[in-house]
Amino acid sequence: MNIDLQKIKKVHFIGIGGVGISALARLMLHQGKNISGTNDSTSPETLDGLRKKGVLISLDQEPKKLPKADMYVYSDAWLTNNPGILEAAKVTGMPVISYAEALGLVANDYYVIAVSGAHGKTTTTAMLAKVLIDAGFDPTVIVGSMLKDVKSNFIGGKSNYFIVEADEYRRHFMYLKPSILIITNIDDDHLDYYKDINDIKSAFIELVEKISPDGYVVCDLEQPHIADIVAKAKCKIVDYELFGDQNLTLKVPGEHNLNNAAASLAVADILEINRKKAEKSLQDFGGTWRRFEYKGKTTWGAEVYDDYGHHPTEVKATLKGTREVFPHKKITVIFQPHLYSRTKQHLREFGKAFGDVDSVVLTPIFAARESHDSSISSDMLAKEINENHVSAVSFPSIEAVENHIRSNTSKDEVIITMGAGDVYKLAERLVI
Repeated sequence: MNIDLQKIKKVHFIGIGGVGISALARLMLHQGKNISGTNDSTSPETLDGLRKKGVLISLDQEPKKLPKADMYVYSDAWLTNNPGILEAAKVTGMPVISYAEALGLVANDYYVIAVSGAHGKTTTTAMLAKVLIDAGFDPTVIVGSMLKDVKSNFIGGKSNYFIVEADEYRRHFMYLKPSILIITNIDDDHLDYYKDINDIKSAFIELVEKISPDGYVVCDLEQPHIADIVAKAKCKIVDYELFGDQNLTLKVPGEHNLNNAAASLAVADILEINRKKAEKSLQDFGGTWRRFEYKGKTTWGAEVYDDYGHHPTEVKATLKGTREVFPHKKITVIFQPHLYSRTKQHLREFGKAFGDVDSVVLTPIFAARESHDSSISSDMLAKEINENHVSAVSFPSIEAVENHIRSNTSKDEVIITMGAGDVYKLAERLVI
């Protein structure tokens, strides 16, 4: 479907509360379009800023009440959550497209710097945004979290630079045509969609092939699978490991964040940003929402952090960094497994991912887009973790987890809530 965005005056977003899609709504509002939305929850983190700008957001999901618009943009989650409202949009005869398609349409007007990879996309995007903003590049930015400096997932710049996360799920990033593409790493995630690691690699290979000869891929050539992905690239290949500095002092802990910083420094070099200025920006970078985010202290004195980690590689890297920050404290992780399929496929890897902490408390699996699967459970994951010599226990509800934490943690402890679901709300309750 050919869509001329110049002719689109009013856009209605279905599932506007998502982190990415709400940022796109803000971008289109920034461009002067009339924006409205439908959502299934209040989602204050993502929607309060839109409401303050006068955007009408309805929680009424009745298809008959869908407002008229020139174009409808939907979150993929609504393909299963409420397909009736999508059908109502299609009946209007107006364009009905996914968030990924809409993002690609908007990105066509910019010099795109896309951040892809299995892990570290959000932090790298946010780091790079700060580097370019501090250097006066005035970029437009869409990030999959909340930037602490501006308390938003969107920055509306005036230049032609556009920094954006490139999501590999369902090959969503194929709607983008980057001028600079960062690949942080490759891992076997999203196996509810991809067949295997080779299928994942095929998606990245296809994306790299879209980059013109005067473009760049920024990656670590020593990482598994990367050499295969860039083998036939027409563009320039930049090894970000050549720009790393193990002595760079960051506010966000862990070797994985030093790698994220190295990728940002590589792009800074491509754009001829002064190295010292770029390093200063990274040293001042305070992190993002839900990435080892400090939430506060409990009433009994324990420190509480929250993290989005939901794949065993992410979990292990974050907890290794946490142990570096707190070498002598007891660390308790409240982990909410995300997806039955991911928990089942990576059960053994999850069992080995918690070696840097003292105890693990598991909530029920957060199903998200999946139907119940009785062949996998948090009880099974707890058993796997215990077999790797880390104390783990599972509970039938988050409320039961909260009661356990309040009764069994001390003032000298560090508590981390972790997962891609709603476990962050428990972190917020613990520090009230």
